[in-house]
Amino acid sequence: MNFPHHYRVAASCADAGPVQLTGEGLPEITSLPPVAFGGPGGKWSPEDLIVAAVADCFVLSFRAIAQASKFGFKKLTCNVTGTLDKVEKLMAFTEFKIEAHLSVDAGIDHERAKRLLEKAEQMCLITNSLKSQVHLDASVQSD
Repeated sequence: MNFPHHYRVAASCADAGPVQLTGEGLPEITSLPPVAFGGPGGKWSPEDLIVAAVADCFVLSFRAIAQASKFGFKKLTCNVTGTLDKVEKLMAFTEFKIEAHLSVDAGIDHERAKRLLEKAEQMCLITNSLKSQVHLDASVQSD
């Protein structure tokens, strides 16, 4: 694994209606604002997607750590609640609450399982990246 890795996603929209999100070799996702911001609901929103990224990253991190540790498990389910609030006049996610439920066979060391779950939370690259620098390269053109 050579670093850095680069991931590219494109978003496009008109002055009303859904946003289309595309990535190379990926299925298109349609996004709309959530109901809380005047959207109609029923579609993924940026807020949903960031919370989904935390959940997805957590379970994938755990699976990788479990495999590397030769720790077998039956099933991991994860529910994440992201709290959006105002911080110094700006909106930001202030907390992500991860509720992880791990099913293992009888006789498995529960303390070891909990340590691996905690390690997955610490290693999740999404939560570790949420205060990343953002650089904007903007242009405007007329058709």
